Amino acid sequence: MRLVFAVLLLVASILGAESGAEAAQPPHPAPGNDIAVAGGEPAVARYLNRPITVFRASILSRSPAERAAAAAANLERLVAQGSPAAVSTRPFLDSIIVSVGGHDVFVLTPQDVDGLSGETLEHKVSESVSNLQVALAEGIELQTTRSMVTNAAEALVGTGVFVLLLWGAKRIHGRLVRLLPGLAERQLAKLSPGDLLVRESRAAGLLGRALDVAFGLFALVAGYWWLTFTLRRFPYTRPLGESLWTFLFSRVATLGLRILEALPDLCVVALIVIVTRYFVRLSNHLFQAVEEQRFDISGFYPETAYATRRIVTILLWLLAIMVAYPYLPGSSSDVFKGLSLFVGLVISLSSSGIVNQMMSGLLITYSRAVRTGDLVKIGDVEGKVMQVGALSVKVKTPRGEEVTIPNAVVVANVTKNYSRFADREGVYVPSSVSIGYDAPWRQVRALLLLAAERTPGICRRPEPVVRQSRLRDFYVEYTLLVCLEEPHQRGATLSALHGNILDTFNDSGVQIMSPHYEADPSAPKLVPRSRWYAPSADPSTSSSSAEPIPEPAAAD
Repeated sequence: MRLVFAVLLLVASILGAESGAEAAQPPHPAPGNDIAVAGGEPAVARYLNRPITVFRASILSRSPAERAAAAAANLERLVAQGSPAAVSTRPFLDSIIVSVGGHDVFVLTPQDVDGLSGETLEHKVSESVSNLQVALAEGIELQTTRSMVTNAAEALVGTGVFVLLLWGAKRIHGRLVRLLPGLAERQLAKLSPGDLLVRESRAAGLLGRALDVAFGLFALVAGYWWLTFTLRRFPYTRPLGESLWTFLFSRVATLGLRILEALPDLCVVALIVIVTRYFVRLSNHLFQAVEEQRFDISGFYPETAYATRRIVTILLWLLAIMVAYPYLPGSSSDVFKGLSLFVGLVISLSSSGIVNQMMSGLLITYSRAVRTGDLVKIGDVEGKVMQVGALSVKVKTPRGEEVTIPNAVVVANVTKNYSRFADREGVYVPSSVSIGYDAPWRQVRALLLLAAERTPGICRRPEPVVRQSRLRDFYVEYTLLVCLEEPHQRGATLSALHGNILDTFNDSGVQIMSPHYEADPSAPKLVPRSRWYAPSADPSTSSSSAEPIPEPAAAD
């Protein structure tokens, strides 16, 4: 019982030394309880912003935070009293007491050791003693005027060196920006006989941007060095400067090690990319030859070669990504997994409409329904096909409008192509007139053919054809079928043809019976030749006060 009481007195004296107060009689612990108990939130004992050790155990109901505060107060008192002696340690039972100049500062118990990280009590004591010695030396340095003046002078010198480095780098950067782009342009001018390559090339601009990036990186590195150098000059900020310097080197070392570890996998990825590029270029050359009709492959047509080339390229790169994915650094990380899940979710949510349009685009391409440059009529839209894309077809109308038609709509509607057989067999364009039964059909046929002959832009081979389309109640409907030399000029050619039809019929005295009529007029509805070129109304003679002509009422 006396031995237990003596142990309690010694521990109480140590705790009294940690708190900086007189040793007091501690309360007797309950029978069967340990003096040092592991538990509570770990606390770091610091002095002048430098960590000394970590307390994890509670001693006689004193928490780790209270022990850390007591140790810091003891160090403040010892440094304020003068230059402390060397740090010493002595064992007590299974614990270690750390003292400075014979004054007990704190005690380390086995419960303070972090067993999960493999730490031992001996290693913890050694590290704590080393940190304590550095902290005490910095405390003495902080109270020495000469040392602080020297440190401030070193900080000023470092700041001056930093400013000179930035100023010199700025001067060199400015000269390189003025000289190197011009030198690059002169070298390009030597390689090219003209200045087109120099104007179109972006080498000078890219070189200037590269110099800007290099200057920015240099300024960033120099600023980081100046910050760490200045922080390490003063005792209170020295731990922060050392941590920044250690952080930089640790990150660089970690990155270098990871790059070295990933080099074999990166070599495999590079090999996959090289092989894939070779096959992509091979397929591009092959399908380009098919597109230019320099090579023939059964089942492939020149108009489908471009789309097939793009599909093969996409499939080859997708295959390369699938093969190279396991070799990519970090492919097994949660970031890659989350990104893959996100991409899959987006594709699944938007695939219904996109896949429908893409499949319709493939159907349009491989059925060869329309091609770029064809004159077509899709539904109510007529014009020249400007682009056949993966999702839509773009058509330019004769009025200069661009109409975008989804591929699914193109597949669902009837498409008329006026250009497909225009070069070989010819595509007949109809133009109909209504003539009364009293006009000889042979005369009407001759007049229509004469009008076609007078119209420029109408092919002579195949020859124009006239058909008696229908025999109506009051008139005969004649249809003139002509082939156009330029299908894209369809509107202008038909307008000229209709003008010639009106002239020839009026000149021959044959009345065109459109619109419908119920009785013969008293005089033929003709325009005599004398009135063909009647003068138009002169806008200058119209009265400014005249009321505008009202719009005709819409038919019921």
